[in-house]
Amino acid sequence: MSNEQKKIIPINYTNREFEGIRRDLIQIAERYYPDTFRDFSEGSFGAMMVDAVAYIGDQLSFYLDYNVNESFLDTAYQPDNVLRIGRTLGYKDPGAVSTYGRVAFFILVPASATGIGPDNDYVPILKRGTRLSAQNGLNFVLTKNVDFSAPENPVVAARTDASTGAPTYYAIKAYGDVVSGQFGTIQVSCGAYERFKKISLGSNAIAEIISVFDSEGNEYFEVDYLAQDMIFKEVSNKNFKNDNVPSILKPTLVSRKFVVQKTTNTVVLQFGSGDASQTDVVADPATVAIDSFGKSYTTDLTFDPTRLTKNQSFGIVPSDTTLTVTYRLENVNNTNVSVGGLNTIGNAIVQFEDENLLASSVLTTIRDSIECINEEPIIGSVTNASTEELKQRVYDTFPTQNRAVTQADYENIVYRMPSKFGSIKRVSAQRDPNSERRNLNMYVISEDNFGKLIKTNSTIKNNLKTWLNNYRMLSDTIDILDAYIINFGVEFIVSAKTNADKFDVLERCISQLQNSFRTNYFIGEHVQITDIYNELNKVDGVSDVVSVKLVNKTDNQYSAVSFDINNNLSRDGTSVVIPKNAVAELKFPATDIRGKIR
Repeated sequence: MSNEQKKIIPINYTNREFEGIRRDLIQIAERYYPDTFRDFSEGSFGAMMVDAVAYIGDQLSFYLDYNVNESFLDTAYQPDNVLRIGRTLGYKDPGAVSTYGRVAFFILVPASATGIGPDNDYVPILKRGTRLSAQNGLNFVLTKNVDFSAPENPVVAARTDASTGAPTYYAIKAYGDVVSGQFGTIQVSCGAYERFKKISLGSNAIAEIISVFDSEGNEYFEVDYLAQDMIFKEVSNKNFKNDNVPSILKPTLVSRKFVVQKTTNTVVLQFGSGDASQTDVVADPATVAIDSFGKSYTTDLTFDPTRLTKNQSFGIVPSDTTLTVTYRLENVNNTNVSVGGLNTIGNAIVQFEDENLLASSVLTTIRDSIECINEEPIIGSVTNASTEELKQRVYDTFPTQNRAVTQADYENIVYRMPSKFGSIKRVSAQRDPNSERRNLNMYVISEDNFGKLIKTNSTIKNNLKTWLNNYRMLSDTIDILDAYIINFGVEFIVSAKTNADKFDVLERCISQLQNSFRTNYFIGEHVQITDIYNELNKVDGVSDVVSVKLVNKTDNQYSAVSFDINNNLSRDGTSVVIPKNAVAELKFPATDIRGKIR
């Protein structure tokens, strides 16, 4: 046999599709079994076997490629796999799409004994959780309490006495925020103890879990991850009437907890591995200390401020009990409502201050009189995020690490505090130049019921302090301070074009500036005088802007901060330099903007 005949051609292992594998199999059969198989025509038995093996190889190659691709975020295609990878990087899927909107509520309240104004004893609070329904069958839930006694609510006489003409009932209008969906309850039976138990609720339309209780009355709390021991419970604020903060943050250590894992088909509750018979779930300061034992040294141990125990159970698992899960179920197909479409109240949860001392017949009349309507369309996204959108959200979540390190991190976390614990309109975190330590000065400001800037009250500051403790660096100290409010007015002179109505031009100039000052300034943001010139030049009929002057307002209706504007102009005179611990405000656009026309 010649050397050419003895040469063995290597097998090509790179072919992975059907045709390539089939071709390699035929070559192997011809090379190693030339006397056994000679007929490889399409109708032969040998061709059938080659095709069957090539088909199996093609299927195995496909699933191998699929599994590898779905294991990495950039190549994953299935949404469930993207969510699974995202969870390992800290991304939490919001689940079913929810739509938020604003609804006007109307109520009838009897007149006071004098007949002037409503009787305050009969002015109620419409509690959150009240259900509403739209004409197209969609359901909505009130997210925050509606206080009809708030001073900004308009009040008009609705019913009068036929003989005397004196008002007998007053109508009060108030606004409240709603979210699409409705509450639902499901009971799940839990058998024997099981480590890291998972409970599927069997629906992908569940937007959020409201509460979870077992048969013994124990409550299970939702956490971001099972190693988290600390949550913030909401406690009603008894001083709500004075500081307008409905709830107070209270840090609470929990041992019964779960995380929510959402997929495209269902919502899963994931529990830890702790047994209820064990007693190591209570925080013990001794278990948080560094373990030195008999050694004269210790290794460097990391410490998570949200994890106060060293047990590895990750929370108690429910066993031999029945869980009652309350959730908010989202509308499946659509969540949008046109103007006036949301006009029916399903169940009104009404609370009076001293209900036992009031006439029951009048209370029934008040409850039956509540009406609602949406004055603006409630429009939101009705489709789930695509795979590419999910990937981008995961990419954006990973760098934050749920910690506050930079100035922007602290400001972002302040804005993320739920509004039910108090609203912060503006915040600015700055390094304290006089501190030798890493002390931060955090300047905050809030709004009153009329949208005007006011100092943040102590209740909101205490809630903010508790909120920040969950995110701040351990070595950072924070002083929450009030930002100074600098009120100012605008005085301008413009020239009108020939044959233009000067009074109409002046009115348009004032209206143009009023619209431009609708947005409040940020803390430390300078007031650009050139922007005022530009706005006036846009007005039809203005030939030239002669002058623009800013004046400080310090009367009784304004802040008491005196600020010399002329001494704080920039070098080129184009802006007013505002200190980093102050915020500028044009408080009353209707009266603080005055102009002359030539």
